[in-house]
Amino acid sequence: MSFDHLGLRAEILRAVTEKGYTEPTEIQRQAIPEILKGRDVLGGAQTGTGKTASFTLPILQTIFEMGRPTQPRPVRALVLTPTRELAAQVGESVQTYGKYLPLKTAVIFGGVKIGPQMHKLRKGVDILVATPGRLLDHMGQESVDLSQVNLLVLDEADRMLDMGFIRDIRKILAALPKQKQVLLFSATFAGEIKKLANELLKNPATIEVAKHNTASERVKQIAHPVDKQRKRELLSYLIGSNNWRQVLVFTRTKHGANRLADQLSKDGISTAAIHGGKSQGARTRALAEFKSNKVRVLVATDIAARGLDINQLPHVVNYELPNVPEDYVHRIGRTGRAGNEGEAMSLVSVDEQAYLVDIEKLIKRKIPSVVLDGYEPDPSIKPEKASNPKRRSKAQPGKKPSVRKSAPSGNTARGLPAGHKPPKRRQTVKGNRRAGQFSG
Repeated sequence: MSFDHLGLRAEILRAVTEKGYTEPTEIQRQAIPEILKGRDVLGGAQTGTGKTASFTLPILQTIFEMGRPTQPRPVRALVLTPTRELAAQVGESVQTYGKYLPLKTAVIFGGVKIGPQMHKLRKGVDILVATPGRLLDHMGQESVDLSQVNLLVLDEADRMLDMGFIRDIRKILAALPKQKQVLLFSATFAGEIKKLANELLKNPATIEVAKHNTASERVKQIAHPVDKQRKRELLSYLIGSNNWRQVLVFTRTKHGANRLADQLSKDGISTAAIHGGKSQGARTRALAEFKSNKVRVLVATDIAARGLDINQLPHVVNYELPNVPEDYVHRIGRTGRAGNEGEAMSLVSVDEQAYLVDIEKLIKRKIPSVVLDGYEPDPSIKPEKASNPKRRSKAQPGKKPSVRKSAPSGNTARGLPAGHKPPKRRQTVKGNRRAGQFSG
């Protein structure tokens, strides 16, 4: 099936074709016709499936076919996202595929000045993409009118609940008309998501294109046991010896992200960090430099990396395993997107074994473990003598992990620290983009 058979207008098809896309993804094939019919939709899809376009394309058509609005333009479609990066991604999608339609769009999130946003909103917009907190700020300033919203999208609803936005969402819902079309998208259908869906959706079309909490089949997963104090050394070696040019690395905390970025830079590997402690401008610059290959490594925390859309990203490294197993699925979902293949590698210290067990239970598969020669864990460190981490609930912030600083041992053009012993086994997966596949 091509996009021509989904019932989209010529103006939208033209914009899609100009991006080089001809074949819709599974979520797009199923969701777009249902949304165009005016049905509520409960969509379950892993990242990289083209989810964003599955709702932005029909939203553009629906709002355009409503006809010319009164002046100033009221908000007629509202998209709520959990993070700034995801809001920017959705806004970019709306702008790209709505370029031939006379619709106005605004993207609002925190971390930047509110004044320019207020000015744009008061001039009127048709489609508003927002994070919950900043939208509530505008509602308090009476700079946005939500009384005529016809279509509401909750994107990555599971993450919004994880981040504690449920109260903000309910306040926003109270300001919306009772009669509206609602689209709820989530990577998982946990209990709270089902409860929220039952409250908001009326006779929805349920579309689930990926099994519950499963990792992408196109992502090759592997775990390397290693002592905590040697993780940075091993990571530098793997990046340099395999000549990886684009690697997304996850840490648990923003302080850990900064520390690791500094250490990798001292090893001669161009690196940037992205986390909630960075200004929006700094985050945007770091992401742009990573996408354009000006830096080889982007070190990120879970919140900052949520919603990042990087074409053909080949490598994801869990420098520290997440203590919420579901976050592992979201992390490795940054690679292996839209038909591409990818590699997800986890550096696992003895005190993280409990996290690994929880992750394997969630994804219902054993992650292959490969001990690299020269980086064997110290056998004298036993699991029962380690910190014995406990899984925390999503809504409860965990304590900062104790991370021992390891001074960089070298700095060469290839990023190889001095004094290392090269591992005899290493595995690399090359990307394989499928022509015409649309990632959204």
